[in-house]
Order: sequence, then C-alpha cells, then structure tokens
Amino acid sequence: MRFRTRMSTMTSLISAPDRTRGDICPGAFKLHHATDGSIGRVRFPGGHVRPQQWADIARIATELGDGNIHVTTRGNMQFRGVTQDQEFGCVVTQAGFVPSQPHDKIRNIIASPLSPELWPLVDALDAALLATDATAGLSGRTLFGLDAGDGAIISQEPDFAARKVGYQLVLGGTPQHVTVSETDVPEVLAFAAAWWQAHRGDAWRLHETPEDISLILADIAEAFAVEKLDELPAVPETTAAPIGWIDNDHGRVTLGAGLRFGFFPAAVAAMLATLGAETTITPWASLVIHDLDESHAEAAVKALAPLGLIFDADSPWLRITACTGLPGCAKSKSHTHDDAVAFMNSDNIPDGLVHFSGCDRRCGHPRVAHTEYLAVAEGEYLITHQR
Repeated sequence: MRFRTRMSTMTSLISAPDRTRGDICPGAFKLHHATDGSIGRVRFPGGHVRPQQWADIARIATELGDGNIHVTTRGNMQFRGVTQDQEFGCVVTQAGFVPSQPHDKIRNIIASPLSPELWPLVDALDAALLATDATAGLSGRTLFGLDAGDGAIISQEPDFAARKVGYQLVLGGTPQHVTVSETDVPEVLAFAAAWWQAHRGDAWRLHETPEDISLILADIAEAFAVEKLDELPAVPETTAAPIGWIDNDHGRVTLGAGLRFGFFPAAVAAMLATLGAETTITPWASLVIHDLDESHAEAAVKALAPLGLIFDADSPWLRITACTGLPGCAKSKSHTHDDAVAFMNSDNIPDGLVHFSGCDRRCGHPRVAHTEYLAVAEGEYLITHQR
C-alpha cells in the first residue's frame, strides 16, 4: 500500500454537507442496493436486543442475507446480500422488528451500553416517537441518545438526547443549559424532533441549523417544566467500547465483545439465542452481553471467541475500523477490509483510533479523534487526522 500524509485536522460535524441527493439510509422496506446485493437495516432502539430475538436474527441472516450480521454506529443491524427486498420487509415485520412502517428509518436511539436501567426510558422514547406522526418525516440519519452521565453517548453527537445529570438536554450534539424531569424526557425529545421536522427544510442533522436550537429550547420551556443550569457540567471523554469481563453485583458478569469491522456470523446470533441473555449493540462495533453467572460467562467466551468476537481489551482490532469498501461498495476506490488487515499486521499502526474510508463519504467513521486513511486509488491512501 502507498500512503500520502497530509497533516491536517477536520471536524466530524460537517457544517454544509451536500443535500442534493435524497436520503439513502437503508431500512426494512427501502433497501440500499450495493454490488453484493441489497442491504436491509433493522432498528433496535437503545441497541437493546432481547434474547428471543436472536433466533429470528440468525434465520434472517442465513435465509435472506449472506450469512453475516453487521452492526452500525447507531446501534442497529444490517443484513447484506439480500436478494428479495419485499420478502425481507415482510419477514422483519412478522418478527416484530418494525412496529411502524412510516417510522422505520427514524428509530435511531443509542444508550449507554452498561446501563440497563435506561432501557425503560429507551422504550418510552421509542413509543413517543412512534406516537407522533410528524417524526416519521425525519431523515434516517437523525440520532437520539440517552447518556448515563459518562459522556460516551454524547461523544456520538446525537441530534436529540438527554444526559443523566439532572437529565440535561443535548441538542445538535451540544449539551444545553437546561434539564428536565426523567418522566418528561421521552416527550421532550419527541417534541423537539417534531418541531425540527416542521422547520428543517432540506437539512438532515440538527447541527446543520444551529439557529434552530434556541427556538426549540424556548418552545420546550413553554410546554414543559425545565430548570436552567448556571454552569454546564463537565463531560468526561469516555469513548472506548466496554470489552472483556465486567463484574456486576452478586457475582454476576457482563461481557463486552468487540467485532472486526462490526461483522459477526449468524452462528453467533444462534448461540446468543441459546444463551438467553439480554444484549446491547454499542456504537463502537461491539456487543455487550448482560448479567450472566460466571459459569455461563466462561462458556460464552469459549464458544464465541473462536467465531471472531474479541474479549481482549488490548487487541489492536479494537482500534481499527473500515467502511465496506470493494467489492461490496462500487463507490469505494480500494479493498478497505483487506488493506486494513494488512495494515493491522504491520508495525506502522499509529496511536489512537484508525479508520479506512473507501471514498470521501467516510461511512462508519468514528465520531471522535482518529487517523483516517482515505482511499484515492487501489491500495493508495491519503492520511489525515480527524477530530
């Protein structure tokens, strides 16, 4: 591989992106057509996957896709290589994965993966979005978040979120000087999203219209009880995926498992169905398997590690990500996965996170500081530092 180094810094939020093309985010009914078949995406609010859902997930990947499952930075799942688009929509609906077809693409909710106490709030937020017809018109890139207070979800720059520090509102990726009650969080976020849908024009993300944030806050203050913060609480820089053996109370264990490029085979889903544990998809290409006894945790590691799941927090694979690249994406200029593997086996890995992008769309790039390898030709990359 050849590399051109361009010492520059860029922010991950683009102030004036191109909006001349339509929203092509894949969903359960409008799939994205790639060179290796269609891509169907199923939303799991909060990244929360119930034990009984894994059997259907394994079946969908095996019977309708290429046998693999891909997790996204929005805590969702993608199935590649789909050849029957209509049947895909029918099957995921029958599995109970799509409670509202009009809202299919907008149920992007991420939540702190080690905080199961947020699951009821996730479900309430999802219900509030589904109950509001206006939110169905939002862009599929709209992102909602619930942060336990450590800042990890805030680092993902959600459009509409609340942080568990008095449930501080976060709009356009930026914490605001306003808190609301826990019970009001779902309705407030749904209200803000519906407001923005009515005013956003052709914008896809709230940070593209920062002038709207103060107007949204003013209308929230009229409709709900809010408290003003004199100072903004500090937000820790917590961006790493929880990996490995995590001890809980009463001798229980939670497992964090990294995924190479965010993929795992259907066999993993089948094993998770047998294991019977609650699971969370994180925004960092990993899974969290909750609340196991020690014997089941040990058995899970022994069974899942040979299938590619990473339980070693020091693995270099946890620092390298890549878009789909060739041959799956025709827009890519290089085989990003192959190049990333060769790079990982070299002695040239820089500190911090590294992302391989096949084109300037930079799909799947980290939302925090990282070194980006942007393909300009087959095996040739331009290196930049993103922040």
